[in-house]
Amino acid sequence: MIVAEAVGRALAACGVGTAFGVVGSGNFHVTNALVAGGVRFVAARHEGGAATMADAYARMSGRAGVVSVHQGPGLTNALTGLTEAAKSRTPLIVLAGEATEVQSNFHIDQSALATAVGAVPMRVASPGEAVSRAAEAYQVAVAERRTVLLNLPLDVQAAPFDGPIDVPAAALTSAVTSAVISAVTSAAPSAGEVAELARLLGAARRPVFVAGRGARHARRELEELAEVAGALLATSAVAKGLFRGSPWDLDVSGGFATPLAAELIRDADLVVAWGCALNMWTTRHGTLIQPGAKVVKVDLDPAAFKAHVPADLGVAGEVAAVARALAARLGPRQGYRSDEIARRVRAEGRWRDVPYEDESGGGRIDPRTLTIGLDDLLPRERIIAVDSGNFMGYPSMFIDVPDEGGFCFTQAFQSIGLGLATAIGAALARPDRLPVAALGDGGALMGSAELETVVRLGLPMVVVVYDDAAYGAEVHHFRPHGHPLGTVTFPPADFAAIARGHGFAAVTVTGPSGLAGVAEWLDGPRDRPLMVHAKVAGEHGSWWLEEAFKGH
Repeated sequence: MIVAEAVGRALAACGVGTAFGVVGSGNFHVTNALVAGGVRFVAARHEGGAATMADAYARMSGRAGVVSVHQGPGLTNALTGLTEAAKSRTPLIVLAGEATEVQSNFHIDQSALATAVGAVPMRVASPGEAVSRAAEAYQVAVAERRTVLLNLPLDVQAAPFDGPIDVPAAALTSAVTSAVISAVTSAAPSAGEVAELARLLGAARRPVFVAGRGARHARRELEELAEVAGALLATSAVAKGLFRGSPWDLDVSGGFATPLAAELIRDADLVVAWGCALNMWTTRHGTLIQPGAKVVKVDLDPAAFKAHVPADLGVAGEVAAVARALAARLGPRQGYRSDEIARRVRAEGRWRDVPYEDESGGGRIDPRTLTIGLDDLLPRERIIAVDSGNFMGYPSMFIDVPDEGGFCFTQAFQSIGLGLATAIGAALARPDRLPVAALGDGGALMGSAELETVVRLGLPMVVVVYDDAAYGAEVHHFRPHGHPLGTVTFPPADFAAIARGHGFAAVTVTGPSGLAGVAEWLDGPRDRPLMVHAKVAGEHGSWWLEEAFKGH
């Protein structure tokens, strides 16, 4: 056995179930060792796609993601996806060959690249530490929710390895959430902090809970506490669907919030963020927090307490444990809940309930009409992956999801082009659900190499391209100022034809009647993925991007 094989087998022994990548000479042996150890390997067509697939898989499966890439350009090709994962605190291990000879064409400072994007650089520096370093990389990724780059120098990879594959017991776990929780059980929340939050909840007349990524495992505990405290429930975008089915669910807070949700959150006198940093997107640059409202953050990371909207009180602890401790202290209160609020949530609580003027016509469909139509047609058990761009609010706001496992939102870096790979990773994590990739035309073309991957894997995926023949965000940002737009507008592209060339079924939608082709595919065998090329009306910009540009 050589070192590369020992590293792969050690990671398999740690509990890795699926890995993604593009194989070259520098990661050939470690990838084959993963497969020999029982790990499923998914070959992507571009390293950027592989990294994002692994990220999405980790988010939706609750298991660590692994991506395997060649030294040098294999790693740089993956860098945007790795940056997204690092910013999102996705537990991810990147296996990369490393050319340490400076004369090599492949040589770069890979550790510096990792550090620059927020990942943790590590290296297998000698044969004797092959297993221990692999296990350490896995443990750091899982327990600390970090993206880890494990550099594998080519000369060390090829060296003989004669030791056993003895993985430390601490690394033997596959479930990310349970590992994180077990890592903090010895550090119970401060009794004083819990008592102060109980006092604030007891005094609040209009409390609102906003749950983020760190609360996606704690629905039951938060709903039970909210019932006692009389709180309304909302989420950040990445936790969309967490409270679906509750009569007090306001859906997403921030740029995607309905008018009703924005109104009720803005009127809150206490906002408690659960595993949520309350960034500028979740609070509309702070405007959803009224002056005088108290802000509390419950988080494992105390650094979150003063980030973005500073907290009046920070409670360091695991979300579910803190919620249980509070529920035991509080007596029932009406709080923000009333028959009138419940009626308004039923009547106005979803974007499809908000009236609009349909702008379909001239061979183009209003994106709201398109998305409501898709929401009506798609089966309830769905998983939606949304790319970035001018269009992104339509699927995020108008397509419902059954729970927090139905929405995968790789948007921490705001890169376009990640949506299709996100949908692939999410689909493999949740094969019980129909995967839907919502893309803009620009992002669809950037990620189009992975259309072949969708077909090769036999995924029954619906890919929807919102095509306005432009980088719409830039068009609507710069057009009002009279700037020339030739650099951000393009001639028509036939996405249906492109998809058919890869083996998709395809329909082109230019009006509501075009959705009949989607219904026909859904009623059929779904033996090929479906491309929905939607030519959307694009005369008006999306107001949520107007909010976003305030942050530039």
